[in-house]
Amino acid sequence: MGFKEQQGEVVLDIKGLKKVFGKRKVLKGIDVSLKKGECLALLGPNGAGKTTTIRILLGIVIATEGSIRVFDLEYPKGLKRAKFKMGVVPQMDNLDPDLTVFENLIVYANYFRISKKVARKRAEELLEFFALKNRRSEIIQNLSGGQRRRLLLARALINRPELIILDEPTIGLDPQARLLIWERLSDLKEKGTTMLLTSHYMEEVERLADKVIIIDNGTAIARGTPKGLVKDMLGSEIVEFSDGANRLDEIRKYLKGCDIDTEIFENRLFVYLKDGCKELDSLITSFSHVTKRPATLEDLFLRLTGRKLRET
Repeated sequence: MGFKEQQGEVVLDIKGLKKVFGKRKVLKGIDVSLKKGECLALLGPNGAGKTTTIRILLGIVIATEGSIRVFDLEYPKGLKRAKFKMGVVPQMDNLDPDLTVFENLIVYANYFRISKKVARKRAEELLEFFALKNRRSEIIQNLSGGQRRRLLLARALINRPELIILDEPTIGLDPQARLLIWERLSDLKEKGTTMLLTSHYMEEVERLADKVIIIDNGTAIARGTPKGLVKDMLGSEIVEFSDGANRLDEIRKYLKGCDIDTEIFENRLFVYLKDGCKELDSLITSFSHVTKRPATLEDLFLRLTGRKLRET
């Protein structure tokens, strides 16, 4: 379930990736580089181009332009060989409802030409690893949402992949199930497994990802480490005022001399603080509707891609 190797080997190298559907430019020249043992998160609002990028990697969609190398195998010629070294956890549940938990793993192993003896051994190990051993004979419809997601992860690992593609791996799960999956993914990462992750859970990204690329409208608008991006682009802390539109403009003018950035959205003022600001400290004590907290990746995501819900 992942083996430690020397760091530095490039597992995934994408340059100038473009995809056009009719007149719509979905990807406008994306570059992605992922090294052995890293977890890279592709972030973006719905319709940004994340799913299209993954579908191109899996050979489901053909790129309009750009180069792709996976394990030093160039697409499209090397696609088939590359897929044998990948594991995929799809966003949509595609487990076979007519098979048991154990049978889902064994049948999937056949696609990779894994012998029955080896497949059975690996299936048992994976069921143990994902706390599904007591469910091995259950049919899929009897499983909870968390158990199904764990089985999808187990299935993705049956071929001992060198690269796992995780498309919203904990979508719709309760906190307990999500925590268990995070723990298992962290274990795999420590053993050297390389991961490409998409997620709308910023806490998940902060826990797992070494690097982040934020995509919007088919273009990469930010890239770096989660903590580094937040510090460089937002600051260390955020102060939020919600005291009425008129007063918010007054506050922003009062703080003009500080090293800050501000944003007003629906009668709330967000102050992104990089260094100390005496004027801000004095304001905090004189307002009743104010909060001060550390800046997070979710704050950065909303700052860069907007706070309004989009139609896609």
